[in-house]
Amino acid sequence: MDIVEYIKLVFSDYTLRTITLGTAVLGGVTGMLGSFAVLRKQSLLGDAISHAALPGIAIAFLITGSKDSNVLLIGALISGLIGTLWIRGITTKTHLKSDTALGLILSVFFGFGMLLLTFIQKQPNANQAGLDKYLFGQAATLVESDVWLMSIVTGLCLIVLLLFWKEFKILLFDKDYAQTLGFNTRFIDLLITSFIVLAIVLGLQTVGVVLMSAMLLAPAAAARQWTNSLGLMVFLAAILGASAGVFGTAISSTQNNLSTGPVIVLVASVFVLFSFIFSPSRGLLFKQIRLIKNRNDLEFQKTLAFMYHIIEDHEDSSHPHAIKILNNFQGYSRKGLRQLVSKNYVTLHGNMWSLTPAGVEAATNMYNQNLNDE
Repeated sequence: MDIVEYIKLVFSDYTLRTITLGTAVLGGVTGMLGSFAVLRKQSLLGDAISHAALPGIAIAFLITGSKDSNVLLIGALISGLIGTLWIRGITTKTHLKSDTALGLILSVFFGFGMLLLTFIQKQPNANQAGLDKYLFGQAATLVESDVWLMSIVTGLCLIVLLLFWKEFKILLFDKDYAQTLGFNTRFIDLLITSFIVLAIVLGLQTVGVVLMSAMLLAPAAAARQWTNSLGLMVFLAAILGASAGVFGTAISSTQNNLSTGPVIVLVASVFVLFSFIFSPSRGLLFKQIRLIKNRNDLEFQKTLAFMYHIIEDHEDSSHPHAIKILNNFQGYSRKGLRQLVSKNYVTLHGNMWSLTPAGVEAATNMYNQNLNDE
């Protein structure tokens, strides 16, 4: 199946269209909100909330006996919010750090959720429950109403971000300054955290408890590599998250026996890996290129300075010297010598070299600059 046929199928097939739109919207909203979790150094928050939502799903099924996804997601939302409040309570009322609180809530709630699922499996209607899809996700169960719900939540998220953008930004980078300005930092923090919980709960059906944290963090981590601007980072994270959803759905739908959720996470991971390597400012490749360039520049300057110190003992700066003298200098290399010649700082006469007036001037300026820096 080529790309044109697949695009036609997206518009004509209800299931594929619903899954594609749902994963794109989910990726967009989790990318936006994940940016705040990453910058607040709460990367484990998504993992903790997604695992904390599991007992809520099980309890909602036990109370109502309903398999309706909306009922189960309401239970997940309540459980996730309770877990979030417990995390905040532990960090504010005790001396424990946030990472300890997140890990504690994650393990306790997930263990309780697995206990409830084991209990449910022994019930007569266990085969009809379908709760196992919330562990690893099952995007094929998405229906049009789920996509509309995700779209509404995304719209509300955009409205809240626009209305409270200044407050979110100040709270993100300087909480104490936000308090001095009179902002209710507790309300603002609870607001953004609640939307993160809501976005995670919406994604449980698609990606699952185990992989949901990757959907929250991967697009934001990739976007962070490309910019220092919060607004641009949020926008890029949304685009990367939506793209991961679309491409992941395309790959899983065109191949046999590939689950959509894990494929989406793998595509998002590819975006992160690509960003870590190729981003101009923080990428490993360009860092290595800059490191090599800086090393070459340093060797170039040290070689020029060494040559200048040699000619200081001669009245005639153009007096030639043997190249073998440079072998005693640790920073000397033939590449550096060729670079000096190409800049017209040095002339070669067989096995002899001499500084040009331009080379003497460059060495003098460099020497004076080093004195000023000291």
